[in-house]
Amino acid sequence: MKELGKNMKENATAWLFLLPSLIFLIMFTLYPMIKTLFTSFFQSDLSTADPVYIGADNFKMMWEDEVFRKALINNIWFAVGTVPTSVLIGMGLAMLVNRAMKGSSLARTFFFYPVVIPMVTAAFIWLFFYTPEYGMVNSLFKMFGAGEMNLLGNSSTALIAIMVMVIWKEAGFFMIFYLAALQNIPKELLEASYMDGASKWVQFRKIIFPLLMPTTLFSFIIATTNAFKTVDQLVVMTQGGPNNASNLLLYYIYESTFRFMDYGKASTATVVVLVLMLMVAAIQFFGADRKIHYS
Repeated sequence: MKELGKNMKENATAWLFLLPSLIFLIMFTLYPMIKTLFTSFFQSDLSTADPVYIGADNFKMMWEDEVFRKALINNIWFAVGTVPTSVLIGMGLAMLVNRAMKGSSLARTFFFYPVVIPMVTAAFIWLFFYTPEYGMVNSLFKMFGAGEMNLLGNSSTALIAIMVMVIWKEAGFFMIFYLAALQNIPKELLEASYMDGASKWVQFRKIIFPLLMPTTLFSFIIATTNAFKTVDQLVVMTQGGPNNASNLLLYYIYESTFRFMDYGKASTATVVVLVLMLMVAAIQFFGADRKIHYS
């Protein structure tokens, strides 16, 4: 009985320490998710004084919405373009600054600096770069005789321009994780492979890259999550334009909520985003995770 009482006391103490975090988790994560799912089955906009239950009609109407379909397709292409690119560039930067060379600390600071800049500030910086008349990008175009281009005002280049800015912003973030992983690789493995005559490419393919796979999986999940929660730079740079060419799902939700006051549609789109992210996470965890060695 004494042992049981002691265990119960220890468990109660542990739960008391966890209680503040649990309260915040319920208030700011679980409750909003349940509330959003509940609201997605109601018509709740400026035309209805009180929410009206309409079942799955919100999902049907949203799928028939051309703006939503455009935002969904844009977001998929945005993820395809930014996720692998930013992760691979982060890996390359980490391998570059991991070498014992003069100025490596300065290089790490230089590559990581975009990460600490707030997204809104970064968006204003790149908005200036993309300015048609006197921006840095157009100055380079003119230097090479390409002529003036309005990258953010052209429907074929607006999304690509946003993607370039996001890759610049996130690559240094993933560099830090890869740098930590590289420094944890036993040097004995690399020295032994060198003694066996392995080239740098063979070392990377057979030793370094497999040992970096846990970091790669983690980076892909974080990058995919970031790709579906992009909104700050769109508000500053394009407002989803021109003609919804750079519109993404979170900006679609933002407009539905704060511009059109259609809480039912916004909740429905949020549910779709959550389902998509859960599917991506499940594929990455239960698919790629099985092929990864953690020790």
